[in-house]
Amino acid sequence: MKRLVKYILIVVALGMAWLIWLGWFSARPPLMTDPVTLAGDGAALNYCDLPVLDGSGQRAANIAKGNTPGCGYDHFPLPILAACTEPLPPEADDIRGLWRGVSGGHVGHVERVEQCGRRVVVTAAGLIHDYGPNSTGGLNTNDTEGSVLFTVGGNEHCMRTSASMIWEDKILNFYVFGWGPKVVRRYREGDELIWEYADGSVTRMERLCTLPEENKVPKPRGRRIELF
Repeated sequence: MKRLVKYILIVVALGMAWLIWLGWFSARPPLMTDPVTLAGDGAALNYCDLPVLDGSGQRAANIAKGNTPGCGYDHFPLPILAACTEPLPPEADDIRGLWRGVSGGHVGHVERVEQCGRRVVVTAAGLIHDYGPNSTGGLNTNDTEGSVLFTVGGNEHCMRTSASMIWEDKILNFYVFGWGPKVVRRYREGDELIWEYADGSVTRMERLCTLPEENKVPKPRGRRIELF
C-alpha cells in the first residue's frame, strides 16, 4: 500500500512539474500575426462601421493566423480579419465590434471581436486570441495569457494558452486545449454582449465605436518576480 501511495505521489509530482514547464518554460509559440497588421493603429478605426460579410472578399482560411507577440502587444493593432468577407455559419451570432464592460466582474474591460466564416478573433488587454481556419497555423488559439509571473535574464515569462472557440446555439464557448473543460462563454442579450469568464464572473458589455484613450496601450499585468 505504501509503495502504491509513493508511486501515485511521484506521478502527481511529475505531472505538476510537466505542467509548470509547459506553461512557463517551454518555447513560446512562433509569432504568426502579419507584421503590418501588428504595427498598424487599431485605435484609429470606427468599430461601428463593420465589413459586410457577403463573400466578395477573402475567406478566413486564406488569411494568416494571429496570436499574441511575446506576453502582449505594445499598442492596439489593426484587425486580423479586415479583408475577410466570408458569411457566418448558421450556429453563430454576430458579436463583431468593440465592447466595454459596464457591469459585473470586469467593469472597464475593453475587447474587440472579429468574425469571418468560422473564425473568431478576440483582441484585448495586450492579447490576440485567434481560432478557426487560417493559412499558417492550427485551428486552436496558440499564444500566451499575458500576465507575467516572473522574469529571467530580462525575459518575461507568462503562461502559454490554447483553446478552441466553438459556436453552440448562438453561444461562443471556449474549451481549454480544444478538448478540455468549457471556461468562457460569450453571447448577446439585446444590445449587450455577455462575457462569462473562468473566474466565475459575469460581465455585461456595451458597444463602442472608438477605442478609449486609456486602452490604446495595455497596462502591464502580473507579479513580474525577478529570478535572475
